[in-house]
Amino acid sequence: MAYSEADIEKLKSFGLKIKELREALGLSQLQLSFKADLDRTYIGSLERGYRNVSLLNIHKLAEALEVPVAILVDGHPQSDGSEASASPPD
Repeated sequence: MAYSEADIEKLKSFGLKIKELREALGLSQLQLSFKADLDRTYIGSLERGYRNVSLLNIHKLAEALEVPVAILVDGHPQSDGSEASASPPD
């Protein structure tokens, strides 16, 4: 599947967010890969925007980077500071 330019920008933006958070914690790609239970080369590919990350791996990364999932996806937490609930709204 070929990605559109907009999709590629989203992947690059996500990767940059991972890199910024990783560096802010003083972690190498290898250290993050151990914390998230992911391969180091996968972390590098994500940071360069070469991979389309799965939901489960987003959760692993958020936990390893000590941030809510919303920080990785939206760039900011929900207004109440919590992650979205698993239940759909009424």
